[in-house]
Amino acid sequence: MSADGVGASDGEGASDGSDRPVRVAITGATGRMGGELRELSADRDDVAIVLAVARSGADIDDEIEDAADLPSLLAERDPDVLVDFTGPESSVEYVAACAEAGVPVVVGTTGFSEEQEAALEDASQSVALLKAANFSRGIAGLRRAVREAVSALPGYDIEVTETHHNGKRDAPSGTANTVLDDIEAERETTGRVHGREGDQPRETGEIGVHARRAGDVTGEHEVLLAGNHEVLSLTHRAGSRGVFAAGALDAAVWLAGREVGRYDFSDVIGGSHER
Repeated sequence: MSADGVGASDGEGASDGSDRPVRVAITGATGRMGGELRELSADRDDVAIVLAVARSGADIDDEIEDAADLPSLLAERDPDVLVDFTGPESSVEYVAACAEAGVPVVVGTTGFSEEQEAALEDASQSVALLKAANFSRGIAGLRRAVREAVSALPGYDIEVTETHHNGKRDAPSGTANTVLDDIEAERETTGRVHGREGDQPRETGEIGVHARRAGDVTGEHEVLLAGNHEVLSLTHRAGSRGVFAAGALDAAVWLAGREVGRYDFSDVIGGSHER
């Protein structure tokens, strides 16, 4: 489902036209992104955190409650939207609770299986659901540039490399997989080759994919196109997780009050709708 003519959040509150702050619930509140969301929301007038939950046993404080109680807490606190950056299994559970409670949900979790993706799709039949692998406006620009470059440079070899901190679980990253999907939508390929070892000359039509995990790198994605004695490299680097938190809160403000259906971050920033 697309929403014609709607751009990025302008800080004027919910999409229902009111000027009140959007009431936001956060899962994974003790995690990296949960902390960023809580910190950033304190500096914004268009959102108010009314519920923050984490798994039992996490290093929680008086402002964070047990995620096991989420269904009852959603009814009690009545948030306008929930933002989830956790893990695939817990995310599916939280989204199901939101679908039952009628609470729109923004999903930034990645690494879902096909079965879990189907569960999210089912939930979007009951509530507005916005799922994105990346909430950076720069990544949105990168994706557009990649699609144009791939279309303009037929036959050029393509390599995609992503680098993240040493604690990231899924590889390649969700963003890298989204970029790879964009490439494959523009060009017929023979498949993805993950890393190279031994005798592996490049085959025509393949896409090389490389995932690196090191230190505290927030996120870096590079798409390299080479051919005709020239190289084009398109790169995005995120300097802080605050970039993603800001985009996720923009998405939450935008999604609150939307009709039931499936949305993407491109809808928030006024681009074409893509799942």
